[in-house]
Amino acid sequence: MLQKTPPGEMYLSIQNVWKAFGSFLALKDISLEINEGEFICFLGPSGCGKTTLLRAIAGLDLQTKGTVMQDGKDVSNLPPSERDFGIVFQSYALFPNLTIEKNIAFGLENTGRSKSEISVRVNELLNLVGLPDQGKKYPAQLSGGQQQRIALARAIATKPGLLLLDEPLSALDAKVRVHLRHEIKELQRKLGVTTVMVTHDQEEALAMADRIVVMNHGVIEQVGSPTEIYRAPANLFVADFIGEMNQVKSQVTKGGRLSIGEKTFACLSHKFNDGTPVIAAIRPEDIIPHEPGYLDTGGNRNCIEVTLDEMEFLGSFWRCRLSNKRFGSSELIADFSINAVRRLGLEEGCSMVIELPENRLMAFDVPEAKA
Repeated sequence: MLQKTPPGEMYLSIQNVWKAFGSFLALKDISLEINEGEFICFLGPSGCGKTTLLRAIAGLDLQTKGTVMQDGKDVSNLPPSERDFGIVFQSYALFPNLTIEKNIAFGLENTGRSKSEISVRVNELLNLVGLPDQGKKYPAQLSGGQQQRIALARAIATKPGLLLLDEPLSALDAKVRVHLRHEIKELQRKLGVTTVMVTHDQEEALAMADRIVVMNHGVIEQVGSPTEIYRAPANLFVADFIGEMNQVKSQVTKGGRLSIGEKTFACLSHKFNDGTPVIAAIRPEDIIPHEPGYLDTGGNRNCIEVTLDEMEFLGSFWRCRLSNKRFGSSELIADFSINAVRRLGLEEGCSMVIELPENRLMAFDVPEAKA
């Protein structure tokens, strides 16, 4: 099915793309439109097809069938050298025997520019990536984060219309990764270059992308903004893959409510008929804590009394494990703010009331049992 983009000028169009490796289908009828200047993340687990799709866009692995259009031109069968893109790999792929200046200049030397023009462009790019004094050094003399900045400078040296990033941050340590992802996003905004990044890191995709393409088993599960993907997942796979999600066996009852254990709960509207087994899902941060007597005051119908079995301090919040015999064998994970824990005097072993807000409680299909 074709995934439509928000209003804007379409730059990259992928239509009905399939990719087979022998009898294995890596991509299954992928269609996607990407607007000019967008920052798109292909996100999914290992083996989902995201890198295969990126390589098909680049012409590094031609699709088995389907078309790739870039800026109105059919590039489906063109070799990489005839496509308008720059690419950055996880491994940096810098030439170890060339200086930083010469690494950046490498792609410029066959463009007809004079040596003085190339030198000006190289210095411009070194300043752009914040490494103006590193040109005479060799790659081995730079840190991993600095090398990746140079790889990025080389990729954008010829001012390509499309920038492809293949897990560019995964080889870096956590602090450098967070810093560099901000720099890459700022640079992309400044240049306005259409960018496609492959990643398996949910936080990275949520922080950097204008839209996220969630993939699994060679198909697109959902396309949307980071907020849409996180707050309104299309199915249980997306809900489970992006962030933390409580999942509880449930059944749809009268009025579309969800029966969980001995209690029913109002929830978001859904497609299921009465009596259908479903998975009830809610994110830990959406569970609202109340004092033990809240139910006696006529509190919300979506409330239930629980026992706080375990607390884990995670700096800005407490992750709590909650149980209730009427809830069946299911355990809930809730993230409570430090202020809420202090205000309610929460501690391990205490009783409390939690609220599962109607507008945050979702229902999904029960996943098929694996053979």
